[in-house]
Amino acid sequence: MEKLFQTGALIVPIVLFSACNAKQKVAEQKPLNIIHIMTDDHSYQTLSAYGHPLSKLAPTPNLDRLAAQGMLFRQAFVENSLSTPSRACLMTGLYSHQNGQRQLGEGIDTTKTFFSEILKEHGYQTGVVGKWHMQCEPKGFDYYHIFDDQGDYYNPEFKSKESGGKYIREEGYATTLTTDHAIEFLDHRDKEKPFCLLVHHKAPHRNWLPETKYLNLYEDVEFPYPDTFYDDYATRSEAAHTQDMNIRNTMTMIYDLKVDELSGNKAYDNEPWRDSWEALKARMTPEQFKAWTEAYKPRNEKFIDQHLTGDELLKWKYQRYIKDYVRCIKSVDDQVGRLLDYLEKEGLMDNTVIVYTSDQGFYMGEHGWFDKRFMYEESFHTPLLIRYPGKAAGSECKALVQNIDYAPTYLDIAGIEKPEYMEGTSLVPLLNGETPKEWRKYLYYHYYDYPAVHYVRRHDGVRDERYKLIHFYGEKNKRDAAINSNELYDLQADPNELHNLYGDPAYQEITDRLQKKLDEYRTNLKIDEY
Repeated sequence: MEKLFQTGALIVPIVLFSACNAKQKVAEQKPLNIIHIMTDDHSYQTLSAYGHPLSKLAPTPNLDRLAAQGMLFRQAFVENSLSTPSRACLMTGLYSHQNGQRQLGEGIDTTKTFFSEILKEHGYQTGVVGKWHMQCEPKGFDYYHIFDDQGDYYNPEFKSKESGGKYIREEGYATTLTTDHAIEFLDHRDKEKPFCLLVHHKAPHRNWLPETKYLNLYEDVEFPYPDTFYDDYATRSEAAHTQDMNIRNTMTMIYDLKVDELSGNKAYDNEPWRDSWEALKARMTPEQFKAWTEAYKPRNEKFIDQHLTGDELLKWKYQRYIKDYVRCIKSVDDQVGRLLDYLEKEGLMDNTVIVYTSDQGFYMGEHGWFDKRFMYEESFHTPLLIRYPGKAAGSECKALVQNIDYAPTYLDIAGIEKPEYMEGTSLVPLLNGETPKEWRKYLYYHYYDYPAVHYVRRHDGVRDERYKLIHFYGEKNKRDAAINSNELYDLQADPNELHNLYGDPAYQEITDRLQKKLDEYRTNLKIDEY
């Protein structure tokens, strides 16, 4: 009897183990779901998993939770640091000049195939909620619930397949409402099919309007000033000197910094964006406006009484800007946490790839700036977290990746071969802990949107793991002189990009190598302007 019991005891685990193996194989064979969460203008400096001093004072615990369960990318970049072009790169896997979306106002080539169309053809349910911001209807989506243009923080309008082409106002805060509609898609999906959902937040886009419950958050915190806050651009080309995106002179007191008490001051009659500010106030419900007034009015009156000028005024502007910005990030972090909680509750975490990123980086006062556009690191570099079930939890990746890689990655996850025309490369090998020998050694960047707001000159360039070469170009116009200049940076020795080494004989070999690579990109990609 003892022998039979022992034999039976051996058989039972084997049977159970075989059954577990069978279930595991079925789970492995089932297509993975995909959720792509993208914010607008979220800097890596304010995502605390990256360890920047700013984020230590304004942590992002839910994004850190995602990083702890997945892979944090240290060298993730965009191809063109601007909202709509970045979104076009995401959808097509192509560079800006290939997909047609070079500038904000220049529409995408709608003959190009979106990865959502390919996924849908292969049985995926597809959805997009929040910011779309392209001059075409969402292509390849079973479900969409998208903002009008940029969207508004308070009580935004949304359009859906059911709204008859109309944008309909919804009461609430944009970040929360976007997540509401993401969960709506997930609740009503066909649970027999895999899904791909794009969750595109407006926040923390200019002019950084916080959720009413966070209007006083961080008010007693003094955020640190970046080392380059008073940068004089001594070694840089004309482009750094002629930009119009500095906190000192460009950032508006009323629209950006919300000093509404200055609205009746004649000195501010011609300040930009005045009408936009009045329209934003008019959007608020009485309860929202009451909370806003109670929070900002005492602080604004105190500021006005101080009569600040010069560097003291600049520092005050910076603190107001940063506090409103990270208040917006707080709501993003909350809603990412809410979505993760939903996925856990519904048992979806083991079969869903979750990506968090931004459409580009953003300046947190570095070089005295806000906004993006330049190929300098703060703008070019974007946060990227990917949770891939059963892979690389708590890991980091230092390979050079770019936003043209998302479309091929999502097709790869779905088991679909990448179309030959796509320029990007699947990140799946990196998520599996392997960096292929043929992985890219260089990145190409190209910014086209000039003349336009912020007046950043057109430029392209290449970056490798250590060095960066930038070429600024453009004809003379009513505002600026013609430009044809180059900048070279050693990112290891000079991570803040303060010392332009172009023309230094000691770096000639490096300059020649990068120039050769830049020329190759221009030729192979058929770039028609530089």
